[in-house]
Amino acid sequence: MAKKKLVILVAPTGGNAMDREGAHVPLTPEEIAEEGVRCLEAGASVLHIHARDPVSKQGSADPAIYSDIIRRVRAKCDMLIQTTTGIGITGSGLRPGTDERMGLLSLDPKQDLATIPPGSWDIWRPGGSSAYKPDATYQNTPAFLRKNIAAIVKKGLPWEMEIADTGFLNNAMRLADEGLFDKKSTNFWLDYCMGFGAMPPTARHLVFAQSEGERLFPQAKWAVLATDREQFPMNALGVVMGCDIVRVGFEDNIYLPDGKPARHNHELVAAMARIARDFGREVASVADAREIFGIA
Repeated sequence: MAKKKLVILVAPTGGNAMDREGAHVPLTPEEIAEEGVRCLEAGASVLHIHARDPVSKQGSADPAIYSDIIRRVRAKCDMLIQTTTGIGITGSGLRPGTDERMGLLSLDPKQDLATIPPGSWDIWRPGGSSAYKPDATYQNTPAFLRKNIAAIVKKGLPWEMEIADTGFLNNAMRLADEGLFDKKSTNFWLDYCMGFGAMPPTARHLVFAQSEGERLFPQAKWAVLATDREQFPMNALGVVMGCDIVRVGFEDNIYLPDGKPARHNHELVAAMARIARDFGREVASVADAREIFGIA
């Protein structure tokens, strides 16, 4: 039986990542679009975007900047575009509120894919390249989750649930049992986020989380992402386990499999594509990704 094709998703910018160790983080809409093309050529089919304020360079919730990014990307290539829910710490030092985050579901032109974590967590990456502090709490209250997921489902967007802890799976099941979304739907996928403060980046944790996710949501696709030098080991394990999607990019990590920092995101994509092919997995094209996500 042929192995399913692997979608490589790239997150080139993030909400707060900056240039470091020779790695250049694309910040402007034009830089993001140009790097998106290079990532597409290297094997990525999905671009996960964050906007940055042109002055402070911090995360921005400005829908005009997101729309500009989407227009520029689509003028250059046909990659699928996924918008964040997190946005990041803004120039004011605060995370955006519910209205600003919800505003990203009303973009023109609209995104192809959405994302939301079904729970809150304290983001902490000790010893890595991240600027996150131990008390950087990413809040997703039950009220916000109900509002945001309902809007995503109403728009018919394929969406990702970021699973930073196995308890998030139980949160998601409760929301499904409330009727907020169909737990048997194939329109969402579970993304196991390793090493961001809640779920350590180890094989034991990934295997357990994935088995729980499969038990609760047997129809769901699944993905892996990990932080810093654990990105490639965890992604490789996911590839062997049969995941549908892996994520790379400077939002989470700048290091290549040999531990050296990459200069550009497309180097990470190319390395991930090589690993996938070494394990006998064909890398999905944009057309393949559209079929996998059910996008016409």
